[in-house]
Amino acid sequence: MIRTQPLSAMHDVELAALSAAGGRREYGELVRRHSPFVRALLRRMGAQYALADDLAQDAFMRAYEKCMDFRGQGSFGSWVGRIAARLYLRQIRHDARYADLELLGDEDWQSLEMDPIGRFDLDKALNALSDSERLCVSLCHGAGLTHEEIGKSLNLPLGTVKSHVKRGLQKLRGHLRPVQTAGTRLDRVG
Repeated sequence: MIRTQPLSAMHDVELAALSAAGGRREYGELVRRHSPFVRALLRRMGAQYALADDLAQDAFMRAYEKCMDFRGQGSFGSWVGRIAARLYLRQIRHDARYADLELLGDEDWQSLEMDPIGRFDLDKALNALSDSERLCVSLCHGAGLTHEEIGKSLNLPLGTVKSHVKRGLQKLRGHLRPVQTAGTRLDRVG
């Protein structure tokens, strides 16, 4: 088949269909487009850089094997992100350091620094959440999992997952909103 448009101009659904038929170059384009998102999602969930890279690679390998299942409902990046999130959950279930997802208490929010134009670093803010809040917020709003899916994956009651997500979002909203005071200093609301 002769392609009339460059890979970069093709839609994810077209690329996935060609990938399912064995198109390695087309799949390479999907990886190029969506790997930064998948790695960032894993980092926001709490994975260290090397683990995020490994899990992202594993997720893209699994997605390649199941490319024919991608129907274009949502973005390809979100689809692979859900695969990566599930891989990460499987990894932390086997990692003794994360076996007990208890709340660790509030972190020192004063450590959140703004850049010169008044923006906060979301990754830094997420790292200030407790492990369980960061994980639940990232799975819900980053990977697009439902509260029920998160509860099953983490073996937590539904109410606990909802609490972690709600409390985490409240902390993020309350501390990521700068307020200009009479001077030039910016304070946090909350």
